[in-house]
Formats: sequence, structure tokens, C-alpha cells
Amino acid sequence: MMNAQWEYGEAVRLTRNVRNDGTYPGLDPGAPLVRRGSVGYVVDVGTFLQDQIIYSVNFLDEGKIVGCREEELIGADDPWTPSRFEFREKVVAAKGLSVGGNVLVEPGSVGEVIKVIRDAAAGVAYHIHFDRLPGRVLQIPEALLEPVATRE
Repeated sequence: MMNAQWEYGEAVRLTRNVRNDGTYPGLDPGAPLVRRGSVGYVVDVGTFLQDQIIYSVNFLDEGKIVGCREEELIGADDPWTPSRFEFREKVVAAKGLSVGGNVLVEPGSVGEVIKVIRDAAAGVAYHIHFDRLPGRVLQIPEALLEPVATRE
């Protein structure tokens, strides 16, 4: 048996969003299950394909028990920097964004989060792909982004 990093009852934090892989009953495959940063408690430890440790984690706030791989978890007390946006989320430029005096992105331009950078020198930043800059990715500080307004 492989050595499990966490045991029954230990608090762990999810480091990436978990979606239904088709094994969670009552929700469509691909549906979001638990958002990264959520804390849960190990209720079972098992293996998958004899080479991966899988933890059944009870996320009390979400009311879900979800299988998580070891690399998706850190200890609940380990350093964690929350982010306002997540991978694949749509965002809007709060201001015009320029490089070397050239405005590349107008205020209000919509982009998509390609990567979350939690350890950037000035705080959380993101790699963003803006529709108006095909093939180009910009690193943008969190303070310069807003959520896309939901239109009803």
C-alpha cells in the first residue's frame, strides 16, 4: 500500500476546482462540484488503478463528499492565497491596458483567465487572453479586472 499523506479526520484544502467526472450522482458530467480553496475533512482513503491515492473528502459547507487526488490537496493550515477569479472564467478590463504607451486593451474588453498566479510579486495576477488580441496572453494584476456583468 502506498503511503497516504492524510488520514481520516484531517482537514485539507482543495487547490483546484473539481468538476463532476461522471461519477457524482444527480449532476451532469462537467458540472462544478467544489471550488478551489474549499476546506473539507478526509473520510476515506483508497486507491485508483493501484498507483493513485484517492481521498474521499467531506466538504461540509458544500454538502458533498468528493474523491480527490493527492496532488489536488494541501493541508488546511498550509499557506493559501485566495483569488477573485478562476481558470476559464470570463473577466473585463477595468481600465485600458497598455504596454510601452500602446493601448492593447480598451476598458470593458472581455478576456478569459488562462492561469491564476498566486505568488506574483504584487499579489494575485492572471494570464488573460483577450478576444481582441488573438494569440497573445497578458499578465494582469487582479485589481485591474472586474467580473463580467451577468445579463438577465
